Amino acid sequence: MKSRTAVRTVAGYLAGGAALTAVGYAAYAATAWTRYGHARRPRGPEEEDPFLDELMPHYDIVERHHVQVAAPAAITLGAARDFKLVDSCVVRAIFMGREMMLGSEPAGPPPPQALLAAALSMGWGILVNDPDREIVLGAVTRPWEANPVFRALPPSEFVAFAEPGYVKIAWTLRADPIGTSESIFRTETRAIATDTAARDKFRRYWAMVSPGVALIRRAMLAPVKADAERRAGATLPSPEVVTMA
Repeated sequence: MKSRTAVRTVAGYLAGGAALTAVGYAAYAATAWTRYGHARRPRGPEEEDPFLDELMPHYDIVERHHVQVAAPAAITLGAARDFKLVDSCVVRAIFMGREMMLGSEPAGPPPPQALLAAALSMGWGILVNDPDREIVLGAVTRPWEANPVFRALPPSEFVAFAEPGYVKIAWTLRADPIGTSESIFRTETRAIATDTAARDKFRRYWAMVSPGVALIRRAMLAPVKADAERRAGATLPSPEVVTMA
């Protein structure tokens, strides 16, 4: 009898957790729908990004996330560049969820390469490469399609691109130095549709997937921070050992 009660209790907790997750997802999706086309501007100078402002000064949606890291900016950016999506169970689950929602052909887990190499293999292109500080990637695509194709363009063509039926997306890996031994890792994603039809399709798509996109960005923060701080610790000189005569 006790075992049955325990099973029912666990089942109740699981059902309650699933319900809360569903409510949270619905609330986030509704917010994304409402805010579409009214993307928040940077709160202060620290959130401003001159590279992104030049490439995409106007945007329909934006995602910004950051974390402070006890490592120099160059090391932090290296850790972000080498982050592997496949190592995150959250990211793997989100990739699978998108496949199920859109009826995509099963693509398996995210690419096993480091983040930058994986992005390039998927079709993204490097728009800006500021050594040890920031990398901006971008592509034009129709993200609402079950199996979207990402098309990279040179920076000047990316800025001027206005072919109907597409969305332009740019996202960053960035490390802002705080002195010589600390930094802030930032990632920002901006997107804008090229015409009204694409805007309507992308708005529906974004409302559906934005919770997952935000989770992927947040899922990066802790591993990047931990890896950067581990790398920074490994570069510190070993303390001298003083022996007494």
